[in-house]
Amino acid sequence: MYSYEKLLKFTEQIFIKMGCPAAQAKSGAEVLLSADLRGVDSHGVARLSGYVRLWESKRINATPKVRIVHETPSTAVVDGDSGLGLVVAPIAMKIAIEKAKNVGTGWVSVKGSNHYGIAGYHAMMALEHDMIGISMTNASPLVAPTFSLDRMLGTNPIAVAIPADKQPAFVADFATTTAANGKLEILQRKGTDAPMGWIQDKNGSQTPNPHELKNGGALLPLGGDRDHGSHKGYCLGSIVDIFSAVLSGANYGPWVPPFVSFLPMPANPVGEGIGHFFGAMRIDAFRPAEEFKLHIDNWISTFRNANAIEGEKVQIPGDYERNESIKRINEGIFLLPPVENDLKELSEKFNIIF
Repeated sequence: MYSYEKLLKFTEQIFIKMGCPAAQAKSGAEVLLSADLRGVDSHGVARLSGYVRLWESKRINATPKVRIVHETPSTAVVDGDSGLGLVVAPIAMKIAIEKAKNVGTGWVSVKGSNHYGIAGYHAMMALEHDMIGISMTNASPLVAPTFSLDRMLGTNPIAVAIPADKQPAFVADFATTTAANGKLEILQRKGTDAPMGWIQDKNGSQTPNPHELKNGGALLPLGGDRDHGSHKGYCLGSIVDIFSAVLSGANYGPWVPPFVSFLPMPANPVGEGIGHFFGAMRIDAFRPAEEFKLHIDNWISTFRNANAIEGEKVQIPGDYERNESIKRINEGIFLLPPVENDLKELSEKFNIIF
């Protein structure tokens, strides 16, 4: 088990070695480690070596000049200048929050970015301001739309964070696929099969093989197949792609750059980098914040106390991740051996103690 503080410091040092300014290295490390804390192991330090490889291949700019290239009182388009998405996204979300402070709501679409970690972190930034936060991003094409053999969309997550009064905040953070690609990577490291409904092979048949993407297969939209509503997952992923990229001028659909550095960049790009979309909504732009939060408390407690299946209890979005955060801060973070090895290799590469 590894302490959160030590993994955070190690990650920060790696980003500094890459050339990131100290403040950006700290911000990026906090975003990345938030995934490990919240139990989203697929998006935490397990991806650190991937960011390093992207930087080595000149696809990540360690010293980006993140800037607004178009705006209105309530909207903005931000150019991430090929920076770490872990750095670009919090800057863009802060812009959305500032606009919401001024005019009630703020909406920011981003181009020229990279993988931004877990969507929930950015949405949750709005909570301390008595705002609802929204965060989404497109990603490299690993997902076949319903009835398609071609990989056209990313796992394209959506996160919504809603403040409460005495109850913990409502935080929904989910991929628009049946499972995120990072969960496949965890199964690969463990050497275990994937549940049916996660992946299809190159012929369109469902398969439990977690390595099938390397053989021409694809992830499946949320729902798995048409009979179980995969067309709805396909719609959700498409909305994220359009809001994040078509709206901002980033690459969309099959043109989104791959996260892994060894794959070639798509030919004839239609935009700049990866795209994100953020929203901040001031509660008191709709009704008094305290009144709203009391009713959210009532909503949460009513749902949490619903009659449950034997042996289970009704969860509120965000319960699992919050409980994991408490547990992992106190007990430490477990890393699979392949992840440990990756971090040890990084420590040797950059001459940093792990």
